[in-house]
Amino acid sequence: MTYSIVARCARTGRLGVAVATASVAVGARCPFATAGVGAVVTQNRTHPLIGPRTLALLGAGIGGDAAAAQAAETFDFPEWRQVALVDATGRIGTYHGALCSGLHGEARGEAAVALGNLLRSKDVPAAVLAGYEAAVGSLEQRLLAGLAAGLTAGGEIKPLRSAALVVVDRDAFPYTHLRIDADDDPLRKLDELWQQWQPVAETYRRWALDPHGA
Repeated sequence: MTYSIVARCARTGRLGVAVATASVAVGARCPFATAGVGAVVTQNRTHPLIGPRTLALLGAGIGGDAAAAQAAETFDFPEWRQVALVDATGRIGTYHGALCSGLHGEARGEAAVALGNLLRSKDVPAAVLAGYEAAVGSLEQRLLAGLAAGLTAGGEIKPLRSAALVVVDRDAFPYTHLRIDADDDPLRKLDELWQQWQPVAETYRRWALDPHGA
């Protein structure tokens, strides 16, 4: 019941994930990212430890489809899992278990991949990717545009309830980490939250690194 996009910004090197689903609290379970390593989304009856495991494999030099498959297969029931990643060089990897739910698929671009399960249309991943690629602005803005385009193309078979946005830059903590855990219009609420976060993000980063000089 989930669709998402994972990407690396060629201009800044930032890595990010945007994801939406019909269940609650998707941001607690599905998107993961580490600066200089990669970004991952794990979905479809997911195991939350698949994300950290994928990042560990990327950090060890294992990438692409091999990293996605190996991470899923580390835990029981890999046939239910769906994983996508983009590493710090822009290399993509995906994994779709044999029991991945309903209509599912992916669309790959340049250092970006969209995927989903229980989709209303097979065109949703391509629409997410196209929305991301057509957008301008920060990585966050483009990822959000991808989610919006996916919803316009049909989204998933149930109404969305939660959404999340994670972007890492060069620090050990996320630059942006926003979640809407339960709402009837989570994409709109996530965009509104981003509009509030955008002007203060750099200030909060400086507070963390040098509160005296901020």
